[in-house]
Amino acid sequence: MEKFFITGIQQVGVGTVDFRKSWDWFIDKFGIDVKILEDDTVAERMLPYTGGVPQKRHACIAVSLQGGGGFEIWQYSERTPVPAGFDVSVGDLGFFAARLKCRDVAAFHEQLSAKWHGCGEVGALPDGTPCFYVKDLYGNFFQVVQQDDIFIDEHRLCGGIVGAVAGVTDIEVSMKFYGEILGYDKVVYDETGVFTDWAVMPGAREKYRRVLLESTAPRKGAFSGLLPMGRIELVQALDRTPRKIYEGRYWGDPGFIQLCFDVTGMKELGRFCAIKGHPFTVDSCPGDIRFDMGDASGHFTYIEDPDGTLIEFVETHRIPIAKKLGWFLDMKKRDPEKMLPKFLFRVIGLVSREKLK
Repeated sequence: MEKFFITGIQQVGVGTVDFRKSWDWFIDKFGIDVKILEDDTVAERMLPYTGGVPQKRHACIAVSLQGGGGFEIWQYSERTPVPAGFDVSVGDLGFFAARLKCRDVAAFHEQLSAKWHGCGEVGALPDGTPCFYVKDLYGNFFQVVQQDDIFIDEHRLCGGIVGAVAGVTDIEVSMKFYGEILGYDKVVYDETGVFTDWAVMPGAREKYRRVLLESTAPRKGAFSGLLPMGRIELVQALDRTPRKIYEGRYWGDPGFIQLCFDVTGMKELGRFCAIKGHPFTVDSCPGDIRFDMGDASGHFTYIEDPDGTLIEFVETHRIPIAKKLGWFLDMKKRDPEKMLPKFLFRVIGLVSREKLK
């Protein structure tokens, strides 16, 4: 039995050209308004993906208390962010859409369409799940999917991130990676054709194979109530050769820069990934050194999927609950499999929103 476990999706990284405009948009449109941490320092440990040079950046991680993974909103501070030099199409290599959960797709579509022009029509995934796609102010697409579970009910229609959609060159190879490494061991659907739910996206009229995966492992961990394992959809273009979304660009440039998972037992996970042929390409804590990000601390690592798409792992060591009161939670002093109580997240929400006013 492995001595590590993956709790769920912690966040999706969103590189942007304007940190504040992006976060304001996510707050207004999706309700992603609970700041977990914010940091405006130098990314010193991402050299393989930042041109071999430490890069200053402004980043924050924010969540919705209704449940779902958060957003890591990320902007270079001293380097001009470089957008993709083409319109990212369905099936291009990397994460070309993030999955966002919604308790009533039709109602949320009506609400969002009234204040934002980037919404496609309501449709359905191949398994019949209601969905629609929305493009944010910098061209990132979100797949809004019907999902009824709620962590803390704030009487909103929308929640957080429940997966991502990745373009791949070989679905069979990628299924093995996402199944063995990340635990997405169940095929929800496996369909080939031209799909109408993508109508609003570039490349929608071409032929694709798409496979939706989910995990069947029991949920456990401190953040298992808030963070989902969600679902990963793999998409292979059949009518053209897809482009790599981050070809010639840096991690942190505009787009979906990584999908991040909350984990326990990072060292054991590292040995497991290496055995499976996907060793860590970045390790924030070589030799057990401490890594801080703002008021939080932990251990982060990266691996690449078969197409070079970045997967991040984070083992949280300390998080702020109420900084002004000196209230921090030391994760190493508690049962790693036991879920945190909801009242702690309510406190974090109250403190965070007060700062945003």
